[in-house]
Amino acid sequence: MTAPRRALIVVDAQQEYFEGLLPIQHPARGESIARIRAALDAAEQSGVPVVLVQHELPAESPVFAAESATWQNHPEVAAHEERASKRIGKQFSSVFAGTGLEAWLRDEGIDTITLVGYMTNNCVIASAAAAEPLGFAVEVLSDATGAVGLANDAGSAPARQVHETLMALLHSNWAAVADTDTWTAALQAGEALGKSDLVTSAAQARELA
Repeated sequence: MTAPRRALIVVDAQQEYFEGLLPIQHPARGESIARIRAALDAAEQSGVPVVLVQHELPAESPVFAAESATWQNHPEVAAHEERASKRIGKQFSSVFAGTGLEAWLRDEGIDTITLVGYMTNNCVIASAAAAEPLGFAVEVLSDATGAVGLANDAGSAPARQVHETLMALLHSNWAAVADTDTWTAALQAGEALGKSDLVTSAAQARELA
């Protein structure tokens, strides 16, 4: 089997999720940012291209205001800015919408994207779903991503439930989900991560019911 041609996509690992209005709740942000840093180190050591993505909104926005303190990458990620293969800004949830990322990935011969960063319940899932019709394989690192709790007129869910549910959902269709250590081992071995599918995931859920 041909080894995956990967790029590590660091999605919005910005201070907004640490010091702003959207603090990551699960996994603990100190733990997830450490795993993002570990994935960055592993990618660099293996020669895997790294793309740093920052969400960017107008200066008057309450979140991700361009050039504000909370728009900045977390220091653990900012340390890699000068070495990144590409940096992009985005205004939508998906890393592909209006960014030129698809064209760059194709120019680089990339067929697999590994997503880390924030949030599981917004930009990570949106990016994974957007990759499907483009033909890119997707990997999501469960301990290097994170979610917030949600409550609105439709219902509520704590952050852990949101994150774990979306990891199971992603693994059932749009992505191979693994922790950072498992991904690093696959990276070093030149192997793809295993993933499930919707039919198998549904059948296993029925057996557990």
